[in-house]
Amino acid sequence: MLKRILSLLTVALLPNLISAQTTVTGTIRFGGTVRDYRLYVPRAYTGAQPVPLLLNLHGYGSNNVEQEQYGDFRTIADTANFLVLHPNGTVDAAGNRFWNNFVPPGSGGPDDVAFLAALLDSVSARYRVEPSRVYSTGMSNGGFMSYELACQLSGRIAAIASVTGSMVASRLDACAPSRPVPVLQIHGTEDSLVPYLGNGFFLPIPTVLSSWVQRNGCNPTPIITPVPDANPNDGSTAERQLYTGGRNGSVVELYRIIGGGHTWPGAPINTGVTNRDINASREIWRFLRPYRLSGLVTTAREALEQQFSVTPNPARDQVTLRFGTTGLQPAQVQVTDAVGRVVAVKSQRANDGSLRLSTESWAPGVYWVRVVVGGQPLYRRLLKSAE
Repeated sequence: MLKRILSLLTVALLPNLISAQTTVTGTIRFGGTVRDYRLYVPRAYTGAQPVPLLLNLHGYGSNNVEQEQYGDFRTIADTANFLVLHPNGTVDAAGNRFWNNFVPPGSGGPDDVAFLAALLDSVSARYRVEPSRVYSTGMSNGGFMSYELACQLSGRIAAIASVTGSMVASRLDACAPSRPVPVLQIHGTEDSLVPYLGNGFFLPIPTVLSSWVQRNGCNPTPIITPVPDANPNDGSTAERQLYTGGRNGSVVELYRIIGGGHTWPGAPINTGVTNRDINASREIWRFLRPYRLSGLVTTAREALEQQFSVTPNPARDQVTLRFGTTGLQPAQVQVTDAVGRVVAVKSQRANDGSLRLSTESWAPGVYWVRVVVGGQPLYRRLLKSAE
């Protein structure tokens, strides 16, 4: 069913792809086989300076065209100026494209790690790629492959994100990255194809993440934050689990999609219970972009963002705004509703510098909290709950 829906999406959007002028198709010969790929070159790319590159890997039985559309990064790349590389896996005996990471290492089959390394070399010879900012993400089998790259190609892959992917025990046992690799996992608790709690073949997601928490040296106790239920009709909710304190600034992060299926949150079509409270593509780029091979590198703005918090979220009668140790003043804060209207704010400054805003008179719904610190506007989405 998923493949059928994605095929219909491919046909519907194909005219736009043909006229895009920014998607380059190419092939390389590897291991006696011609392998093909699609490369999305953003509007901002000029070749004047190196830019990041994101591998975006399709799932089992899918292909690079479907992944380019379903797990879409193109509009994000146009703004952030990074290349998006969509390779194709090989075809198995059943006629399905796949990445070879389900069998124990050394069992034979395509060497997809070596292929992707060769493909990175080929693309980097034609485009200016920033070597320290190469990332990998993917859906399902593509998520498995991203973990495999983190294990075997950690000298080139700065960080990874997996959507509905996992690992098999033999691959996890053989995993030996040469450096801490930041990991983001997005997974539905009702995923029937790659179950959240495993199935005897695919490892449970908590087991996989615990292994990476240990590898990276992160705090084993996560910070758990509910995600505002901005779309109560999508059949799911979400929470964010963040394991901090890893070496070189590395973290392990999980978006646990409660009630979600084998889907890409925020995708252009529903192929099951698809969460709409987050957009997986945006969250993935938010997670990946600060990392280099050397570790976490934050800009001045990112450093400010990390100091700003709004809790609880969702809120009922009151919400607390905090910024580092310097605190906030009422004049720095503005709140708008979902259509951009300014909301009257009653605030009280606490002894620790935090601001407490009364939300008792606000109608239930989504609001945007804006604070200005050092001339920089910072934003947080806030959900006012009905109960």
